[in-house]
Amino acid sequence: MLNSDFVFLISCLTFAKVQNISKGLNFPYFLAKRATSGKRTFSGLIVRVAIGAIALGVAAMILSIAVLRGFKGEITAKQRGFFGDVVLSNYDLNVSYEPTPFTLSASEVAEVKNLRGVSSLRYFATKPGIINVNNEVEGVLLKGIDATYDPSFLNELLVAGQPIDFSDSTRAMGQILISQYTANRLQLAVGDDFIMYFVQERVRPRKFQIVGIYHTGVEELDKTYVVGSLSLIRRLNDWKEGEVGGYEVSIDNFNKLAEMTVEIQDLLPIEVDAVNVRDQLPEIFQWLDLLDVNTVIILILMMVVATVNMISALLIIILERTSMIGLLKALGYADGGIRKIFLYQAAYLIGLGLLFGNLLGGGLYAFQNQTRYFKLDETSYYVSYIPVDINVLDVVLLNAGVVAVILAVLLIPSYLISKISPIKAIQFQ
Repeated sequence: MLNSDFVFLISCLTFAKVQNISKGLNFPYFLAKRATSGKRTFSGLIVRVAIGAIALGVAAMILSIAVLRGFKGEITAKQRGFFGDVVLSNYDLNVSYEPTPFTLSASEVAEVKNLRGVSSLRYFATKPGIINVNNEVEGVLLKGIDATYDPSFLNELLVAGQPIDFSDSTRAMGQILISQYTANRLQLAVGDDFIMYFVQERVRPRKFQIVGIYHTGVEELDKTYVVGSLSLIRRLNDWKEGEVGGYEVSIDNFNKLAEMTVEIQDLLPIEVDAVNVRDQLPEIFQWLDLLDVNTVIILILMMVVATVNMISALLIIILERTSMIGLLKALGYADGGIRKIFLYQAAYLIGLGLLFGNLLGGGLYAFQNQTRYFKLDETSYYVSYIPVDINVLDVVLLNAGVVAVILAVLLIPSYLISKISPIKAIQFQ
């Protein structure tokens, strides 16, 4: 009795001849296509498991990259928005919240602004103060800004009220933004006023009206800072017009932060220091860098799982088609051509896994990006939801890497074909 592999092989050869396509035909691909479309028996479950493993692995890798990029981007954006990328300040051996005032000349400011890669430069100063209101006392750090400060970042953070109006400089000195944390702690709302005390040679009280309440989600920032007018700090400290506590420089490409810091430092007088945000807040950025290691581990584990499942599936398919391999060898077909048949089948299965994996991963990415359904503990992670961010190039490179790695590894079990004896294989049922 003719076995099923013999009948299948004869039907494939007959079909190729009848269709007159045997000349120039990629026979391994043709045979793999016919074998894939045929009915599977024992290998069916294994193949489905392999496709599912690849799909889940690819989806997990897409989401891992998206969460890593989104999380790092969100946290980094908050630090960059609040402190700038590079802070220029006067060299001072005394660590203090009240920096020594200085000023850069118009030409030095222009040089920094015109440096390739610099997007903006803004002025600021800080001054510690004590809020006394509703029988509560809170120590804060007043960050003074002026009209040169880009309002877009603070506007995004506002949960109530509006930004400081710098069109009227006198009125702006009495306006202030406080964090939601401070507002809740001191039982304050937009429109309320309070007295802040500044401890100097003599205590100098100032009355402020709350025009806006912001929320960064970074507890250290929300507990510490209130935002007011730079002109007020100049007046309190008796600074000259134009003197500032520092300059915040923003750059276009954060990946070139270290390089840009050196270039900016080279343009400054010797008494002015340039410190980038990574050096200013090393704990946060070291923590973010550690997340890269976690993502790499996840990618490797998912790749290993998908590869092991594909190896198992390929071995099962080879064993199930042992008699067909024997027939092809008996007809004089080379081992390399037979290996191609099974590699084509494996590529097809990998393609299905990638398709389903991309649909699953992309669907979950779009869902989270639009709804922010999955939440985080904001006190621990600085954001209240899981942020996601990924681009098309990341997905393309990930898919290409999965295909390349799995097919390369599958070459090893495919060499099992060369060990199969034609006589024994034909007898194999």
